[in-house]
Order: sequence, then C-alpha cells, then structure tokens
Amino acid sequence: MEKYKSSRNPVMRKFFIAILFWAVAIVGYAAEALQSPDGKYNFVLEQKDGRLTYRLDYAAKQVIEEGELGVNIDNHLVESAMGIPVDNSYVWTHGMEVASVDRRSEDNTWKPVYGEYAQIRDRYNEMTIHLLKGGKHQDGGGTAYDKRQQYLLDIIVRAYDEGVAIRYHFPEATNGLFMHITEDLTSFRFAPGAEAYHFAWAQASPKKVKLLKSEPVWKEESDRPLVLKLSNGIYTSIGEAALSDFSRGKLKLVADNKLQMSMFDTASVITAYDMPWRVIMAAERAIDLINNKQLMLNLNAPCKIADTSWIRPGKAFRVCRLDMKTALQAIDFAVDRGLQHIELDAGWYGSEWKMSSSALKVLETRDIDMPELCRQAKSKGIGVWLYVNQRALSQQLDSILPLYQKWGVSGIKFGFVQVGSQKWTAWMHDAIKKCADYHIMVDVHDEYRPTGWSRTYPNLMTQEGIGGNEEMPNAEHNVILSFTRFLCGPADYTPCYFNGRVKNTKAHQLAMPVVYYSPITFLYWYDLPDVYKGEKELDFWKHCPTVWDESKALAGEIGEYIIQARRTGNDWFVGAMNGLQARDITLNTADFLQKGKKYRVEIYNDDPFLQTRTKVSSTVVNVKAGKQLKLHLQASGGAALRFVMNN
Repeated sequence: MEKYKSSRNPVMRKFFIAILFWAVAIVGYAAEALQSPDGKYNFVLEQKDGRLTYRLDYAAKQVIEEGELGVNIDNHLVESAMGIPVDNSYVWTHGMEVASVDRRSEDNTWKPVYGEYAQIRDRYNEMTIHLLKGGKHQDGGGTAYDKRQQYLLDIIVRAYDEGVAIRYHFPEATNGLFMHITEDLTSFRFAPGAEAYHFAWAQASPKKVKLLKSEPVWKEESDRPLVLKLSNGIYTSIGEAALSDFSRGKLKLVADNKLQMSMFDTASVITAYDMPWRVIMAAERAIDLINNKQLMLNLNAPCKIADTSWIRPGKAFRVCRLDMKTALQAIDFAVDRGLQHIELDAGWYGSEWKMSSSALKVLETRDIDMPELCRQAKSKGIGVWLYVNQRALSQQLDSILPLYQKWGVSGIKFGFVQVGSQKWTAWMHDAIKKCADYHIMVDVHDEYRPTGWSRTYPNLMTQEGIGGNEEMPNAEHNVILSFTRFLCGPADYTPCYFNGRVKNTKAHQLAMPVVYYSPITFLYWYDLPDVYKGEKELDFWKHCPTVWDESKALAGEIGEYIIQARRTGNDWFVGAMNGLQARDITLNTADFLQKGKKYRVEIYNDDPFLQTRTKVSSTVVNVKAGKQLKLHLQASGGAALRFVMNN
C-alpha cells in the first residue's frame, strides 16, 4: 500500500484519509512484506481480526509462526479530559488501521571508538507502518467518528542480514500527549519442539527447557537475550536494543510455544518517543549468532562524546587488601604483567550498605592517600578505578564526579545498581552521561545487561549481568555464555587463575579474555600481586589486548565448546573453551590467517602429566596460513594460541 499523498489543504487531506479507510473496509488490508538485503530474512505483516500480526522466515525456514505487534496504554485521565468515554475493555492498538507505509534502505560503514571490529557495516531495509485508530462508536444519540483516531503509532521494522528489529514510535502529538504504557504486546509463537536457554535473572545459570507451561522454570520470566534451537534446526535469539529510559523487557511464556515481551513495570512517556528495539536473530549455525551480534550496536545512536581520547580499554587488577602498600604493589604488578588499570573494590570508603557511608573520602582506618595513589599510578601508565555502591552514587554523584576528576580517577565501578524500572534505568544511563562529562569510564554491576548503548556513550566500558567467577560456575555454564549472554554485549566475568575454587582447568581460564569480550577485563580475580611465580603461559595474558580489529567465532555448539579467533594488527589470538566432555578439535588456519603468510604460533594447552602447579604446556611452532592444527581439549579444559606474523 503506497503512502497517500499529503496535501496542504486540510479538507483534501481528510478526504484522502476517509477514502483510505473506506477502501480498507471494502477490500481488506493487504499484507506488507520486508526482506533483508541478502534475501534470507522474510518478514510479513498482516491484520487479523483487528490485531496486527506477523510471521518471519529465515533461509526459507520458519522462525516465527505468528507473532502479534502493538502496545497497550492506560490513558483514562487523558481520555476523560478530552471528553472521550473511558473503555476498559479494549486494547489500545487493537483495531488500528494502516494509513500508509514508508520504505527506505541504508548501507554505510562506521568506526567504533573501540570494539570487536575496526569498522562495522550498517546495512538494512526498513519499513515504517503508520497507524491511525479507526472505527466508530456511539456518541449520545447517534454514531460519530471515533475521536481516538487522534492517537498515532508507527511500527518500524528493519531487516538486516544479521537479524530483524521492531520498534514502536509515538510521533509528536499536537497536544503533547502523555502516554502511560502498560503492556508490550510483541509476541513470538514457534512451532512445537523448540528449546530455550532460560536465564531466570541476569546472573543465573541457564536452564535448557521446552516452551511448555508445564515446565516449572517458566514460572519466572527469562532475561534477554533468550536463545532457542527450533525444531527445524534454526538457532534463534530474541533480545532488546537501545534501552536507556524505558522499563526493561524480559520474556514470559503466555502459552505453549508462545512468548511475549514483559515490561518490568509501566512506563510514562511524552511524545515524540521511541521504545527500545525488539530484536530477532536467526542462524543455521549457532556460531553465526555470535558472528552477527554487532546488530545490537547498529540499532543504537552514534557516539555522542566529542572527545574520546581519554577512553582507554585495557586489563585491570583488583586490589584485595585496601591499604596504600598493597595498592602500590598492585601498580607494579600491573606494569610487570601488561595490565593497564587497578581497582579499589568495596570497602575503601566504608560499608557500602550504609547510607551514611560517604564516597567523598577514604575511610579513616584505611591507609590510602587517594590523590597520591592516582599520581603514582599515572606516572607508570596505570589508571585507577574505584568501586562505589549505588547507595552513595544516588546521593552524591554530582559531588563525586568533580572530586574524582581532581584526584585523577580513571573509572567507577557502579555497585548493586537497580535496573528494571523506568526510573532507575533512566537514572543509571543519565549517571553514565554525567561520568563522560568528567572523563570517567564506567563498569556496571550487578543485574544490568547491555543493549548496545555503549555505541552512544562508549565510556560505558563493560558490565556484569553474568554468572561469572564470583559464582565459580562449571565449564558447561561457561561455554553456553558465548552463545547467549555475550550476544547482547561485553561482560565483566572476572577470569581467575590461581584461586583453588575454580571448577575448570587453567587453560580454560587462560582462553577467556579471547573468548569473552570485555573492553575492561579484570584478570587474576581474588589473587594478590605475589601469586605469580613466572608461569610461562601467563605471557599470553600479558600480550592479549581487550579490543580488536576483527573477530570470528570459528566453531562450537551451545554448552559443548567454543573456538573464538580475534585479530589485532597482523597478529591473531585464538581461545578454545571446552565443556564437560573431552574432545579433539581441528583448527583450520585458512579460516582466519592471511593467505600466503607465515606465523610463529605459541600454543598453551592443558597437560595433566606436567609436574608444575598449573599443568599448562607451552610450545612454539611455525605455520603457514592454511595449515591445520590439531588440539586435544581436556574435559572442562581449553587452549590459548597466539599467532605472530613473521616479517
């Protein structure tokens, strides 16, 4: 359906709209289809019984059997003020009619401040469906045109080669209309037999379950992204992008094989307003979900920080003993082991749980001169981060930021943030904006999961929102994360090395900074500076960066294993993490190395027969691109490889 032609004559404009509604009533609404640039995604929108429905295919295979689109709004006060009878029985978008459809395409490339790629292609086809509230209602003694047609809604659908995204846009209303959004109707119905990796909360362990109401796990909603394997073999992910001032979404099972977006609570907005994107990705191989995850960044606005020269990704070491001596030792350890930051964790300003604890000063019993510590760290090229609980941040942020800038602090780790409600979600993102004004980087803990907003404010370096090494999960949990949690963005997993509570091998941990992307990566979690005894394999961590020019997931299956390759300059780093069963893998270097080039390869692998405390072997070989390397991975084990191009 082509967009009706606009007219400066309001009488003629109303005439065109009336003709449009009359035509819809006579002949019905024709379906609107949208394909991705490569033709693999096919999205079809229809109207059925007053509802807006859609279906989605990928590579000629069904992904979504049928889903509904729309929102529900409680505008009783507004309607009463406008003289419109209040009707509790209707869903706000039910009965809306398509007034017009706009289409456009984009194809450009942009360069992130840092990331997994030096540049990212942003290519999509888009359609915007303009909706008006049609129909008639009884008004006094006769029938009148429904005044609620004043409400307008746009549904924006983008089809990328990497996935499909859906957003609800409320155009600016002439009366500055206030919207109280109570429900997101976006739903996803799958063919029977789909299995999902359910996360009851952001830091939970995933549970593999069917989409059946009889499954007890569905008594709780699942965090996003939610990854599924469909009965036809297609892998699918449902996520959320560009969330900064709205209620967080999760996914609830409303019927067997049918999911619906669930808002944490209601949200109040003033038009014009964009809700977050609802994102659907599909792939024939699980690893291609990983290779296509830059879609989340593409759905966010470009960087709004004019000068980003102060933003410095790197590796960090936590200061466990909060005194000046240990902090200075940590600086020297960071210099020696190729780290870029240290962090003073909870307790440096007192009990983080007390509202009376002030993050504007060091606790009197702590022997720490903060300005001097920052000065000495800076003189050696090391940044200083400070942990601050949200209790202090919510009270003192406007005083904290200029003080920390004066001290020379590089970053703040936000502790125990409340996210979910519109109020606290907006507060946190506004706090990150304020941090940017004072050249302070941010790491958010605890339940926050990203939605690609770090493209817009790249001082948001990383976040937790993951069951990391604070919970000491097993290897199966770890090799699920790349295919699930990491699809939405970086995570602060905190790799350990020497701590005895770790449930997997040293080489498994060694591979983590390559497999798990985090621009600020904490290493040696729970360790003190004197723990290192010259272990050769830890040269891998010393040389491994945290941001990259190119990234490729090479092989893997959810919960079984993952092999990730990443390039910086001419050199490649490869991390392999294995699940609970030992396996042999073949690494085909033609999949990532530059054709015709030769490389020196450092290989670090588990060897239970070594008479060392870490039992990790270190070997060096020379290979030409195209050669196959065979590796044996221990149960709960891994391997780490560094490819250095020969001159």
